Amino acid sequence: MSPARHWLMKSEPDAFSIDALKHRKQEPWDGVRNYQARNYMREMRKGDLVFFYHSNCAEPGIVGVAEVAVEAYPDPSQFDPKSKYFDPASSRDAPRWSLVEVRFKRKLKRTITLEELKADPALAEMPLVRKGSRLSVMPVAATEWKHILTLE
Repeated sequence: MSPARHWLMKSEPDAFSIDALKHRKQEPWDGVRNYQARNYMREMRKGDLVFFYHSNCAEPGIVGVAEVAVEAYPDPSQFDPKSKYFDPASSRDAPRWSLVEVRFKRKLKRTITLEELKADPALAEMPLVRKGSRLSVMPVAATEWKHILTLE
């Protein structure tokens, strides 16, 4: 078995927060409608670790750790005409969008802010801090993962 890989997944706390995941224990990460982010989710394996990142809020940053509980499967919201994530071009025979299920591991002792991450030379190559990077799901190198945890 290969070692766990590391990821970062962004969510707006008004839509889905680390506290909501803590309360629910495990949740499907639905509504991803970017092909690269979807492809990253398709690479995720059960047990991979995830930084939970709050975006589009007063203090964006890493707020917790989750793990992949269920590997990628078709996102049912793409087939539901009542869903804001409905995709009429997607079919059950050839689903366009996937999701993974994540399980709560823990909240960080504090938010590690985007500003802090951008200012850290050890994280200069991290996709999150690169100019123009807006993906909601992205890989995190093992060295970056370990370093970020020391910032807590």
